[in-house]
Amino acid sequence: MQNKPFIPGEERTHDVDDMELPQSPKKILVLDDDPTLTEVLRDFLELEGYQVAVVHNGVEGVKMVMGESFDLILCDMVMPNMRGDMFYKAVERTKPRLCKRFVFMTGHQTDKEVNDFIRGIRGLVLWKPFEMHQLTEAIGLILKKIETGKA
Repeated sequence: MQNKPFIPGEERTHDVDDMELPQSPKKILVLDDDPTLTEVLRDFLELEGYQVAVVHNGVEGVKMVMGESFDLILCDMVMPNMRGDMFYKAVERTKPRLCKRFVFMTGHQTDKEVNDFIRGIRGLVLWKPFEMHQLTEAIGLILKKIETGKA
């Protein structure tokens, strides 16, 4: 880039490399009926620089997904009003591109329905209780897929 002499009243423009532009924070939707867990997740994720929306059931989640765009969805499998698998299917019908951006969370490791569903869609799952580094790794995998165009 070549600097031109300053002339008062003349408009000046500069080429800006994409790497110089500020990145907007990634948006994460957290669905879980446990308010203590959602607060911990919100606090942790916001400290990590993410923009976080929290809902406590799948019905609220569907409304949120219809109105906003998210980079990642953390979804509990067992919630009132709509289980995680039903929420996923609702998202699949309305915004299918988001389906590869799910990280499921569950403490029901022995639930055959949960396991069959996650295995059937080749989903990413965190077994509760999980460590925050596991959450960070799962988010990193999804964001890498987004960057490479695979999610």
